[in-house]
Amino acid sequence: MTHPTKTGPNLSETYLFISDLHLCACRPHITQAFLNFLANDATKAHSLYILGDLFEYWAGDDAVEDVFIQKVIKGFRTLAKTGVRIYLMHGNRDFLIADAFCDAANIRLIQDPTLLVVRDLRILLSHGDALCTDDHAYQKFRRQVRSDEWQRQFLAQPLAIRKQQIEAIRLRSEREKSIKSMQIMDVNSDAVDTLMRVYQYPDIFIHGHTHRPYQHQLIVDNQAITRWVLGDWYEQGSYLVYDASGFKNIALNP
Repeated sequence: MTHPTKTGPNLSETYLFISDLHLCACRPHITQAFLNFLANDATKAHSLYILGDLFEYWAGDDAVEDVFIQKVIKGFRTLAKTGVRIYLMHGNRDFLIADAFCDAANIRLIQDPTLLVVRDLRILLSHGDALCTDDHAYQKFRRQVRSDEWQRQFLAQPLAIRKQQIEAIRLRSEREKSIKSMQIMDVNSDAVDTLMRVYQYPDIFIHGHTHRPYQHQLIVDNQAITRWVLGDWYEQGSYLVYDASGFKNIALNP
């Protein structure tokens, strides 16, 4: 179990949560919307939490010299210089992000799940893909690519070859998703309940991955839990904010 991360007592502090940006050079308007978000909305925060799939794909940290990646890194570094703490969690598209990127961007990699404590509120963070247990084919694939052996063999190949392989995997995934039911690709309620028990019934559970933004009210073993699902950034951006007034979802116009 991940130990809780405690924050300072300042009641005016603001915390931002985003997920599933899927940044890529092929959607420059979304990249610009994200850079604008970093330069404006995010500067008012104490901390920014990115809960996975920051990029459409990540072939390895040797991609940090790419012009597109450098633009994103610059945005992060500029924000970090203002004092905002930036945290990143692996998603299903960018689980190969490692220290080289995080060091260059001045952000901290956190585990999935991570328990955050703010103003005595216990907030559990996750990307969410591990909870889609009805999708057996995906869970089998997830176990394979998260293994040390698979990653060692994959990263030993030239970057160009890795990018080609990832693009082939991505296209196959899109074809498979087109014939899967929406229920299979959503989180499994029993898996969610189990996670809530493991983390002793957090007050708030925030995740992404499913691209179905919504606020759910759960009752697990007579314990009330609010589950926030974050939206994706394929067409427009959004973020969840927590401040002294509570939680609210904010939509951005790219």
